Amino acid sequence: MHTLPNEQIIAFFFKHSISLLLCFLFTIFVVKWRNSTSNNSQNLPPSPPKLPIIGNLHQLGSIPQRSLKALAQKYGSPMLLHLGSKPVLIISSPDAAEEVMKTHDLIFANRPKAGFAGRLLYNFKDIAFASYGEYWRQVKCICVLQLLSHKRVQSFRSIREEEIALLLETIRESCASSSVILINKILATLTNNIVSRVAIGKRYSGEESGSRFQELFVELTMLLGVFNVGDYVPWLAWINNINGLEAKVKKVAKNFDEYLEKLLEVGVKKQDKRGNKNGGDEKHQQNLVDVLLEIQGTDATNFALERDSLKAIIMDMFVGGTDTTSSLLEWTISELLRNTNAMQKLHKEVRQFLGSKSCIREDDLENLHYLKAVIKEALRLHPPVPLLLPRESSKAVKIMGYDIAAGTQVIINAWAIARDPKLWEAARRGISAREVLE
Repeated sequence: MHTLPNEQIIAFFFKHSISLLLCFLFTIFVVKWRNSTSNNSQNLPPSPPKLPIIGNLHQLGSIPQRSLKALAQKYGSPMLLHLGSKPVLIISSPDAAEEVMKTHDLIFANRPKAGFAGRLLYNFKDIAFASYGEYWRQVKCICVLQLLSHKRVQSFRSIREEEIALLLETIRESCASSSVILINKILATLTNNIVSRVAIGKRYSGEESGSRFQELFVELTMLLGVFNVGDYVPWLAWINNINGLEAKVKKVAKNFDEYLEKLLEVGVKKQDKRGNKNGGDEKHQQNLVDVLLEIQGTDATNFALERDSLKAIIMDMFVGGTDTTSSLLEWTISELLRNTNAMQKLHKEVRQFLGSKSCIREDDLENLHYLKAVIKEALRLHPPVPLLLPRESSKAVKIMGYDIAAGTQVIINAWAIARDPKLWEAARRGISAREVLE
């Protein structure tokens, strides 16, 4: 077989390299020209200048909600960013948010398929990241009517009161011994113990297994919120193999799955034991795992609840009920320490209402008007989720008169909306400026 010498091969490619390069550049020019002409025929939202490949990723900063608020003040709301190859619509005004979440809620009901979330949450079988459809409707129905109903929440009242009493006792002991109290730590322990007892019927604080679970949970929440370059620049996904994120996701997903599997096995054994004893008539307080296993075993909803679905829902309960609550409590205390007048007013209200009572119960909270105003103001200033979970348009739609293409991600900056001085009187002045409405 005749072969060309290396010199001839090199000469051939050198001779035609300029032609190949020109063809390549011409192709890029045609593609960009077609895109620009199609964009010119559309009324797109204002957008800041972007860089090649990364788009506007460099403008997010270390505190994205603040950076996006600053950009929105310049470009308005809605504002179109390009995070890598993904078009992302940023909403920073209530009017635009209403169009997305109310007027066109079905079009924006889906969630973007984030790579890490899918692997950590059993291929989006939870309620927070599941796509809109029959599965999401059934799981939401289970959560609203079975897990988080008023009757179910009230049944866990004793757990909440017991854990709060233990927290107060810990604070008293620390004061008596002049020990330092780490507010963030004791609040995280409080919320974790409450959610653990409600979800699985066991308090983990102080146990070795509990410490391991807390470490695992911290890693899980970190990975759910970490920036994954592969979601926005797919051909750079290999970077996760270098920075260690890929290995960490595999490890956390495996460890958490093993933990939840053991949890469900224990729940099944307890369920069988109760069923064999007294015909199942023995009274006991059901935790959320018990409820889910009961639903799965009876098919009361005419919906097949798979094992992975149970695990994903349990994970949602932990993620949604622990860090968000402790974060709000920590910010509320910080705001009260910063606003001494508000703290004194709240202290006076509590003391006057308390009177000769030994403690305040949940039923009493309805009458503590200033306390409720303080909590609402803390929620406004420091929402636990500053940027709401992203949505994705299922088809082309108009928002505030602008053309939004199908597949566009939407991020609502709740932090920016809550601090808009046009909407909130003295928006930056904090709790001390808020009046209690009778």
